[in-house]
Amino acid sequence: MPIPGTPSRAELVDHLVRTRIAGEVATPRENNLSHYRQLANGNRHYWLGLELGDRWSDEQDVLAVMAERVGVNDDPEYRYGQDTIDPELTVGGLERMAARLRKAADGQQAVLFATGHPGGLLDVHRATAAALRTAGCEIVVIPEGLQTDEGYVMQFADVAVLEHGATLWHTHSGDPMKAILTTMEREGRPLPDLVVADHGWAGYAAQHGVDSVGYADCNDPALFVGESEGTVQVTVPLDDHVVSPRHYDPMTAYLLSEAGLR
Repeated sequence: MPIPGTPSRAELVDHLVRTRIAGEVATPRENNLSHYRQLANGNRHYWLGLELGDRWSDEQDVLAVMAERVGVNDDPEYRYGQDTIDPELTVGGLERMAARLRKAADGQQAVLFATGHPGGLLDVHRATAAALRTAGCEIVVIPEGLQTDEGYVMQFADVAVLEHGATLWHTHSGDPMKAILTTMEREGRPLPDLVVADHGWAGYAAQHGVDSVGYADCNDPALFVGESEGTVQVTVPLDDHVVSPRHYDPMTAYLLSEAGLR
């Protein structure tokens, strides 16, 4: 069960492992390697809104980044079975994200929140948005009437999401964020100072030149590759859909505490 209040660093590490947000996660090794290969082969679905060109055409280079920044097994011959996320890297990512949130709060910046994983991370983003609003930030309201090939771009609880058939939709695409930012530009609205997101929402924002921080699973290498190139500012490694979204509550509390927002 989630631990009450704000955990210490050691308590959070233990919690992440117990709930499989990090440690031995549910995503199997073969799925990870397949996604790394798809990115290297130029499948843009796996680029998550980033433009990677031909810089990552060797899947072993992608694996090396993921071993360094996520903690997956670095042995290219290990092809089947359990894979891992290093909980210390998760907490380190949260601490780096907290520093950027603190900067946003100090400057009362305009911040846009979005998720392609509403079943897991919606409330993480909602709680972060609420804390930044209390600190004086503007939480960006997206333009109305936006649509992509997958569905409608909506905003619930201060978080932009994709809606399809009256259901919040899981998506890796960067197109929803593209619709938001290009429409804001067309309407003469200033772009956000910061985007806090995941999947293609985070990747496209970073590619568009907006400061972007986000979360990513061990089978979604693009944001970590983007961070290694300096396009994405922070990527926090975690399993982005565990059995209960409440398991993320201690992580969110730690993030906000480190940012001085709690």
